[in-house]
Amino acid sequence: MAQYNFENELASVLKMDAPITKGPMMRWQRKLNESNTCNNSMNCSMNKSLGMNASINTSTTAKTPKKSLNKSLNSKGSKTPKTPKGLGDRFIPNRSSTQFDLSHYKVMNTDTENAQDETMSPSKRDFQKGMSDNLHGDALNAKIMSYQTKAPPAPEGYQNNLKVLYSQNKTPGSCRKAVRHIPQVPERILDAPEILDDYYLNLLDWSVNNHLAVCLGGNIYLWNATSGNIQQLLSMENQEDYVSSVSWIKEGNYLAVGTSSSEVQLWDVENQKRIRSMTGHVARVGSLSWNSYVLSSGSRSGNIHHHDVRVPQHHIATLSGHTQEVCGLSWSPDGKYLASGGNDNMLNIWPAIIGSQDNSNNTPLYTFSQHQAAVKALAWCPWQPSLLASGGGTADRHIRFWNINSGSSLNAIDTKSQVCSILWSKEYKELISGHGFAQNQLCIWKYPTMTKVAELTGHTARILHMAMSPDGTTVVSGAADETLRLWKCFGVDPQKKKEQKSSTKGTSSSLMRGGIR
Repeated sequence: MAQYNFENELASVLKMDAPITKGPMMRWQRKLNESNTCNNSMNCSMNKSLGMNASINTSTTAKTPKKSLNKSLNSKGSKTPKTPKGLGDRFIPNRSSTQFDLSHYKVMNTDTENAQDETMSPSKRDFQKGMSDNLHGDALNAKIMSYQTKAPPAPEGYQNNLKVLYSQNKTPGSCRKAVRHIPQVPERILDAPEILDDYYLNLLDWSVNNHLAVCLGGNIYLWNATSGNIQQLLSMENQEDYVSSVSWIKEGNYLAVGTSSSEVQLWDVENQKRIRSMTGHVARVGSLSWNSYVLSSGSRSGNIHHHDVRVPQHHIATLSGHTQEVCGLSWSPDGKYLASGGNDNMLNIWPAIIGSQDNSNNTPLYTFSQHQAAVKALAWCPWQPSLLASGGGTADRHIRFWNINSGSSLNAIDTKSQVCSILWSKEYKELISGHGFAQNQLCIWKYPTMTKVAELTGHTARILHMAMSPDGTTVVSGAADETLRLWKCFGVDPQKKKEQKSSTKGTSSSLMRGGIR
């Protein structure tokens, strides 16, 4: 018995040094098992051998389990697997946007459809497809996975250097035409004290000689835009009278002046001398327009007079088509039509019947009544003489386009503000409009889409008058805030300017060669 007791005690002692077969695994063993996934039989067998070697080495060494494990692996000629850091904090992706039901439906539906298509008739197949679309929607074309969070935006001012390489536009960035720069601030600001705040007057005009005529109360001042000199042309004798309209002749050497005393004057600017005074109106003359040697004047009485300035009997015709003041008057570029707008909300188109004293034939060719307010802003298109643009007052706020050949309305755009004046650009297919209540701004429009190109702000009161420089690049605006602002909004493209200079040089050189011969 003593022998058996000794053997039992010896077995119990040895059992204390043996590896623990029951109970939880050690922490390093758990990490190792997590890092090595059993994707194939080779990995599984490797994990088993690693676990066996590790359990054997734990009973024979006092060093760390990691080093004993490395020794056992090196003895077999295998590489030592390194345990990555942070395996215990394994990242689990967000699968809330993954539609497992939809993916299962796609797999099952594809198999069933393939099996049924072989035995099903075409009509029944279409019926089944329609029922599936009604019940499940477009499930077969839906995405199983989707991104719930969008990529963060790029920081402000960031520029991608590879933008040209990965451009999706049809034309590369190097060939894309640069957008025209329009200055948002005026090039120059001039004071205009005592300019009348009257919507129905026309107190601003720019000549081909680069002289700007400005009416300030009972005075007219001429500003030389080339030299910057200012001179006073006239001053009304009666303090109660004032200048109500001005208009330059095409050659720029004579200035027509309409007054509140129903008189039309003609001035020689170079000699600063009044050539003649033409009477006939019974109320103030608020609008003027030239057609060669014929001057047309619109009065507050609603009548329009034609004056032939070459002959002593200047009055040659009277047009009676308005019941209230004529505030807008403009001849077409080809001299065939006269457009007149009045405070009676009417727009009339008159044919060029001049030289006849018979007023019965002087009836409007067209009468348009679409405007709901006074029609002051009138402008003929320079590249299409039959196209007319007109603008209405506060109750209308529309810019309307008319085809005079057919007498039809082409388009109408609501500007949300009182339209006081319109000018067409000579360089671009654009027009600029001056507005009063309530925005007091200038708007540049692209024609014919009528998309707004730019807004020019700065005036603190309604912009009543506009005029364009002879080169067509600068627009001057006169407002009730007693300021004139010059905007260089139609600058010529530098490349086109070079081409024009080269063409003019070629013409001058050929003329010189002809003279030498």
